[in-house]
Amino acid sequence: MYRVLTCREVRARAPQKALTWFASFNLSRRSAHSLPFATVEVDEISGSQPAKVHNLVQGKWEGASKWNTIVDPLNGEPFIRIADVDETEIQPFVESLSKCPKHGLHNPFKSPERYLLFGDISAKAAHMLGLPKVSEFFARLIQRVSPKSYQQALAEVQVTQKFLENFSGDQVRFLARSFAVPGNHLGQQSHGFRWPYGPVAIITPFNFPLEIPVLQLMGALYMGNKPTVKVDSKVCIVMEQMIRLLHYCGLPVEDVDFINSDGKTMNKLLLEAKPRMTLFTGSSRVAEKLAVDLKGRVKLEDAGFDWKVLGPDVNEVDYVAWVCDQDAYACSGQKCSAQSILFMHENWSSTSLIPKLKDLAERRKLGDLTVGPVLTLTTDAMLDHMGKLLQISGAKLLFGGKPLENHSIPSIYGALKPTAVYIPLEEIVKDDNFELVTKEIFGPFQIITEYKKDQLPMVLDVLERMHAHLTAAVVSNDSLFLQEVVGKSVNGTTYAGLRARTTGAPQNHWFGPAGDPRGAGIGTPEAIKLVWSCHREIIYDLGPIPKHWEIPPST
Repeated sequence: MYRVLTCREVRARAPQKALTWFASFNLSRRSAHSLPFATVEVDEISGSQPAKVHNLVQGKWEGASKWNTIVDPLNGEPFIRIADVDETEIQPFVESLSKCPKHGLHNPFKSPERYLLFGDISAKAAHMLGLPKVSEFFARLIQRVSPKSYQQALAEVQVTQKFLENFSGDQVRFLARSFAVPGNHLGQQSHGFRWPYGPVAIITPFNFPLEIPVLQLMGALYMGNKPTVKVDSKVCIVMEQMIRLLHYCGLPVEDVDFINSDGKTMNKLLLEAKPRMTLFTGSSRVAEKLAVDLKGRVKLEDAGFDWKVLGPDVNEVDYVAWVCDQDAYACSGQKCSAQSILFMHENWSSTSLIPKLKDLAERRKLGDLTVGPVLTLTTDAMLDHMGKLLQISGAKLLFGGKPLENHSIPSIYGALKPTAVYIPLEEIVKDDNFELVTKEIFGPFQIITEYKKDQLPMVLDVLERMHAHLTAAVVSNDSLFLQEVVGKSVNGTTYAGLRARTTGAPQNHWFGPAGDPRGAGIGTPEAIKLVWSCHREIIYDLGPIPKHWEIPPST
């Protein structure tokens, strides 16, 4: 069975040792690498000095019989080699998960000192990510594999650091807070507990290679689970380095497995290892397949065709235009929360909103990665989709619609200027057009439409017909308008008010879809408890038996 830390081992990692640990970390010291946990130097990764990414299983970093090569998304140079596990090599991962019991590595009745351990690990990891040299390391590493502006990459590191701060100290054990309800007679009480699933799996995408896997991994660990983690191979080096940092901060090496493989191999692993719960963040197509294969034992944070509605009250046009540009085109539109469609009240049509959006989009450039490679769609695929949209009656290209110029982005990736296509609302609602218009394009691409005062019901009908309900924004300070739209929509993370946006979720609020019982959340105590634990009710019935009690008649 899985080895649980002894009390002596836990005390050795106890919070009172934290100051000694912090003092021992000196960024000026040099080993093979400038950071004590790192196995790569970010700016030295290249075709002549490729980085290597290993797998972690049963406490050991391992290679594989086959090494997959990842190319630099900016120039096509092979620059990272991945130890790619194939279907014949999954048995150690299956065995590792099978060693974890269903009641987990810890729970309120078993090894509760581990709640304190993970509060300590979180404090140390937060401290590390707060050091400028460490935060820069991860921000630059993110940029190398999932190109985005430095500010966007650094924000991902900062959100992760704040999350870890939030769950330092006693906050991990507070996640397992129980409750009691008086029973029917003396000696009886019912207690509700948060209980781990035990063996679990985490599958995350390329677009947030640090924030999403770390927040979900730590949530799984806090609640007492043993996770196997798979991150999209294009960016898995980021999470490999973060796991090494967590080990440096006291994470027991056997607590987490880390695998690099293709989707077919990972699917086989899940079917054989039978994790009690799998968290999947990514495409709706894969999510639906997993839901069937795993017989519903999943939590999903899948695709989002995310909408923004501009209300009738026009204010702060410059600010609203800037937020729309950020929502649609930051990270080259490769956020699951990116603004996919903008519903503009007719009052906004006479403003400078669209010209401002065009100007803001056109100032984005490859040089500072405010626009960059699209890692899941080619340029031709995006242009083909745009061409189909422009065949709709009344459709027109507002701006963009051309490939990026003067670049060396490999043809397997997309390179498109920030693009917006106008489609009349009357055309969007037609059955022949609806699926095409509401197809998510995971790149710098959005639909813009206009609605008149009496067409709000038509807009609400479009929102109702959509399939994915992740983020949304209602840009208005008109309280009655807000009530109408919020009350007749369902998106799980919805911003409302003049400053409403669809992207930029910090660590202090829930982020996740609504309207689906499989929906997963991230970031908050409620999200962690929902995704990574289940409810267990224990009824204590200790007596005493009433005096003169006799066996009653059968019932």
